[in-house]
Amino acid sequence: MESFSDRLAKAIQLRKNPVVVGLDPRFRQLPEAIQPAEETPESVASAYRKFCCEIIDVVAELVPAVKPQMAFFEALGPAGMAALFDVVAYAREKQLLVVLDGKRNDIGSTATAYADAYLGVGSAWQADALTVSPYLGDDSLTPFVDAACEQAAGIFVLVKTSNPGGKTFQDRESDGQSIYRHVGTLVESLAAETQADCGYGAVGAVVGATYPEQLVELREMMPHTWFLVPGFGAQGGTAESVRSAFDDRGLGAIINSSRAIIFAHARPEYESLAEKSWLAAVEQATRDMVEQLAV
Repeated sequence: MESFSDRLAKAIQLRKNPVVVGLDPRFRQLPEAIQPAEETPESVASAYRKFCCEIIDVVAELVPAVKPQMAFFEALGPAGMAALFDVVAYAREKQLLVVLDGKRNDIGSTATAYADAYLGVGSAWQADALTVSPYLGDDSLTPFVDAACEQAAGIFVLVKTSNPGGKTFQDRESDGQSIYRHVGTLVESLAAETQADCGYGAVGAVVGATYPEQLVELREMMPHTWFLVPGFGAQGGTAESVRSAFDDRGLGAIINSSRAIIFAHARPEYESLAEKSWLAAVEQATRDMVEQLAV
């Protein structure tokens, strides 16, 4: 099977944009048309399934990938996990790449179990990629890298996250440089080792749009690493702040937006569209992001 890295590059080139739509369903923010009659785990899970699948229908022809945030589904227990499974399967059916955002990791056989559970068509969850924490060290990443290579999948390792508190550990210095640079160096070495035809490897990095100076710094030191860039839109990231994430082919990064797209019906600028259909607001917000990144 073709590598995740090459499939991602081709999907970006096909859609002519690097947008990833984050699927972060939140009960209180669901459009009125999706609100369940009762607030039970089963009813909310059914609403989340419908909400995400209808978004997928809208964005499948517009963007290369979606990123379900697992926590919102996990909060509902078994019903939520069944809904998540259906959402992943539906996105794949619609030819979208799926990045599961679970920030998993552990040591030894447990890390192997996580990798086997989520990565590739041979896994239970069949995700194309998974977000992974590096905090347990290089040996904890090895099972994920091995599984990604075996299953033609990918991982995105947390390097410089978009939240303000990320600096608590990530910006601390050790041996004369920041922790995020130490992590970035390791990730780049793994990306270079797994480099595909497109020039990027199976191991990517999560680098927030809210830290544009660090984005420039990390792009320079990580030439073989795909960046998954959160923080666009609702968290303050802009097209200008993510410009440095890309190479001269428009590759090298995928830019995630969640709330600004999936809850566009609640944004004042889409109010007139939302009166007709909340999905019309989703579509226009997606198209607007695509246009912003193309400038």
